[in-house]
Amino acid sequence: MQKSATDIMQEIIFSAVIDSVLALKEGARGVQNVLLRDLNAVHPNTTFADLPPHAQAAIQQSVRAAFTRLLKEGYAVAPSIERRPPMPPRPPRPAGGRPPVVETKRRPRPRPDDGGNKPPRGKR
Repeated sequence: MQKSATDIMQEIIFSAVIDSVLALKEGARGVQNVLLRDLNAVHPNTTFADLPPHAQAAIQQSVRAAFTRLLKEGYAVAPSIERRPPMPPRPPRPAGGRPPVVETKRRPRPRPDDGGNKPPRGKR
């Protein structure tokens, strides 16, 4: 029976979390205070570089195993490519190289009368 991508990713993430917790425990060498210090150092802004070396190694190993498993399951693992919507095709240019000039009729501007026959503006 083939598993869905969601099930596989859940298993991968769960095993990565368990592996990193076990690595923290092994790195503490049975000293509870060291384990608590390492666990308390993890917070939402923690980066990979902030983790202890043994936890970093466990996470790297889990990531490699995850990619291998995804490839074995038949999923494609490739770098993301930024896809842009396709541009509409341009109209072909004439042989001269410039598009033809389309002339439009212009309406003449209204000009004020010389005799002072301007319509009143608003209420006075």
